[in-house]
Amino acid sequence: MGDPVLIGIRFALYADLMLIAGLAAFPLYALTRSERLAPQSMMASIWRAERWLCAAGLLLSILGMGVLAASMQGVGLLSLELQPFWDLVRETEVGTAWVYRSAALLLALAVAIWMVRWPTTSAAVLAAAGSVAVASLVWSGHAGATEGAAGTAHRISDILHLIAAAVWIGAIGAFLILISPRRVREWPGGPQIAARSLEQFSRVGTICVLVIAATGLINSQMIVGAENLGRSLGSPYGQLLLAKLALFGLMLALAAANRWRLTPALAAATAASDDAESVDSDPDAALAAMRRSLIIEASAALAILALVAWFGTLEPFVAADPV
Repeated sequence: MGDPVLIGIRFALYADLMLIAGLAAFPLYALTRSERLAPQSMMASIWRAERWLCAAGLLLSILGMGVLAASMQGVGLLSLELQPFWDLVRETEVGTAWVYRSAALLLALAVAIWMVRWPTTSAAVLAAAGSVAVASLVWSGHAGATEGAAGTAHRISDILHLIAAAVWIGAIGAFLILISPRRVREWPGGPQIAARSLEQFSRVGTICVLVIAATGLINSQMIVGAENLGRSLGSPYGQLLLAKLALFGLMLALAAANRWRLTPALAAATAASDDAESVDSDPDAALAAMRRSLIIEASAALAILALVAWFGTLEPFVAADPV
């Protein structure tokens, strides 16, 4: 059923790297130039989060490679020798992907520390570096084992799938920062920024959903195939995949409620709060409702990443009984 330690590291890496890319992308489409430049703004919180996430990503990546090398050698992590580790790095595609991931994370960490004076440029570089780091995870899953032209198509599809998911998950994290009870009132025009950025994300989110759905179908066909669906559903892989689809459906339902009910309610409440003659002008209730929805959506997203980290280590079919 897979090594629990390796699965846990995979889950942490998925969550960490997706947040790096998604949080960096958020200000590029959700905040105005003046909001990105404001000294007391959401950008300060994003930079702090990015620094911790990049450092954690580097440590998790090194730990994951060490655990993988130790597992392949049949020894414990503390007994792993340096030479087998470097052999794995130099001689395998997984090792090459790890090198690119490490370089991307080092660049992202440097940008998050030293380029905060140029928020738009640094956010773009961070988003690109984070996307490279996310893409490198493809070589540690089923797509990395597919050969030939089909393998290339599979990896491209999986990369698009992961990056679209990273933008969505990063946006959830950014909104939870933006509308947190402590911060939303600290930043000038916090509720108004939240309402506008939620509306802006609706278009980006729609694109993410379409890409995730399309590439998910392609990936499923590449791994399982429509003709083998019944066999796969009898395996742990297929059952975990069904659980993932159910959670994805929950996220879609929550996203629809956010888009068509909670975001308009927040926009109306913040508009009323700007009206000096309005009696009912407090957007706190709308913010609290949005916050609850986003927490549930974030929980579903983390559960999906845990399932992906798990079934990415499993075979998609039940082994046939020997005749």
